[in-house]
Amino acid sequence: MGRGMADNLASKGHSLVVYDVNSEAVADLVSRGASAASSPQEVASQTETIVTMLPNNSIVTNVYQGSDGIFSRVREGSLLIDCSTVDPALSKTLSCQAAGKSCTFVDAPVSGGVNAAAGGTLTFMVGAETGETFTRAEAVLGDMGAKIVHCGAVGTGGAVKICNNMLLAVTMIGTSEAMNLGISLGLEPKLLAGIMSSATGRCWPVDTYNPCPGVYDNVPSSNDYKGGFGTALMTKDLGLAQDAATRAQAATPLGSLAHQIYRVMCNAGYSEKDFSSAFKFIREQNEK
Repeated sequence: MGRGMADNLASKGHSLVVYDVNSEAVADLVSRGASAASSPQEVASQTETIVTMLPNNSIVTNVYQGSDGIFSRVREGSLLIDCSTVDPALSKTLSCQAAGKSCTFVDAPVSGGVNAAAGGTLTFMVGAETGETFTRAEAVLGDMGAKIVHCGAVGTGGAVKICNNMLLAVTMIGTSEAMNLGISLGLEPKLLAGIMSSATGRCWPVDTYNPCPGVYDNVPSSNDYKGGFGTALMTKDLGLAQDAATRAQAATPLGSLAHQIYRVMCNAGYSEKDFSSAFKFIREQNEK
């Protein structure tokens, strides 16, 4: 999980045992009272509630199923909460495997960004097989977020998250195009964003997370697109949405196009930039 989430758990009286491949992140949490583990296996052997937040399907699979993974030493009765954004089918598989270990698994992907994580105002979309399991997970997630929603059975949390992120990517690209067009027509960026924020084009990238530098402080676009939600991660989530759309035979033409645009951005060196760098990418096309 992220540092902000861990800090909120610690501040609510939870004792933390932490592991991450980033040793600096672990050291930071240890300096604030957490205990360090040397592997997911060691975390599982010392705790009965485990929260994971990982980048992709492959890493989630290894953390749970690997030779030093959670399932190798998990305690009976443990609650496993995965806040990663992964294929809903993977979450269902892990839930079945957890049941075989006499444990309970829920998927609980998160939305809100870095600031919400630090402020404890995240939204968690929870897939849990029963209301009782959801209530158990809610007691933990409520110490990290402000809105905890039971979406249905395991996998539905992830389904909601990939739908949300597909829409977010589409609206971010649309906002970037609109801001670029307005600037090219001689409009002042803050004026344009302010009007759109109270007009029918209003959306989160317009009124909260504007991709144009200088429109808002404390967002990645005003910090050279550092921090926030990386373009590579958005590209991964869009790929999950497209995989799900193929299985469901659901038409997602704008989602597909957004996926292609973000893939091109990754190939152009934007992988580590915040996904709002779509604006910078589009502006650069004007100069070619």
